[in-house]
Amino acid sequence: MNSLDAVPAVRRIDTDRADLFAVDVVGHVSPADAENLFGLLEAAYLLHPMVDVLVRLVDYEDTDWAGLSPQTIERGKAKALEHVRRCATIGEPDWTGRVRRLFTTLPVEIRHFDAKDEQQAWTWLDARAL
Repeated sequence: MNSLDAVPAVRRIDTDRADLFAVDVVGHVSPADAENLFGLLEAAYLLHPMVDVLVRLVDYEDTDWAGLSPQTIERGKAKALEHVRRCATIGEPDWTGRVRRLFTTLPVEIRHFDAKDEQQAWTWLDARAL
């Protein structure tokens, strides 16, 4: 990577649980960042049929969903429904209501935590960052 390359908006967080997929989402999420996120999740699903997810939003700006194919988005949603048990989001915005509206049924338990309550999210998932 040279100094002109964009820093990825999606960054893995190492945790003490192998079946916890944890990421920071920082700033603007480009279509390439979103594709990367879907690829990382697919790899996690191959290693662990069921995973918990933690998404920490850090100075989040927006996501360029228009740059992704509808098939990629639909496949990502379908895979999440198959493989994700619980999802904790930390920080703003709280998009858990929008996620619930996207699905007619949501077998995934999803909770939002304010940034000041981050430790509660980690406790809810019985995990910690390394």
